[in-house]
Amino acid sequence: MPSFDIVSQVNAQEVRNAVEQANKEIQNRFDFKGSDARIEQAELVLSVFGDDEFKLGQVLDVLRARLTKRSVDVRCLEQGAIEKISGDKVKRAVTVRTGVPQDRGKQIQKLLKDAKLKVSASIQGDAVRVAGAKKDDLQAAMQLVRKNVTDLPLQMINFRD
Repeated sequence: MPSFDIVSQVNAQEVRNAVEQANKEIQNRFDFKGSDARIEQAELVLSVFGDDEFKLGQVLDVLRARLTKRSVDVRCLEQGAIEKISGDKVKRAVTVRTGVPQDRGKQIQKLLKDAKLKVSASIQGDAVRVAGAKKDDLQAAMQLVRKNVTDLPLQMINFRD
């Protein structure tokens, strides 16, 4: 029975490279001279520092541009609240989401069931497995999911006959 998996993955090495490039650009830019603007990374959690909220926004813009150039989808970024550190300095935690959350998996399952396609979807950890009798049904399911789920970067992998 043909099947495929719907997942949301991010290349961690590309994220690391993008953070390094963004830090280099921040060090070399004239408007950041003498400021404490930087990005620190611990696995898939980024800490973005800035002198004030405006500079923090500029640092985030540089980070998004570098991630885009490295082919990392910026929809996987989840920004936390802005924290005051000392004086006017601020910090924001940005997590890089991987995997399909349980509630989004249920929504994808419901979407496929409501479309009356001859496929079955099951949640397997942080992925959704879709199985069907025909390849055409699976391709229709892929198109439906790509068209309707736009807030989360999804990949279709492990297509098996």
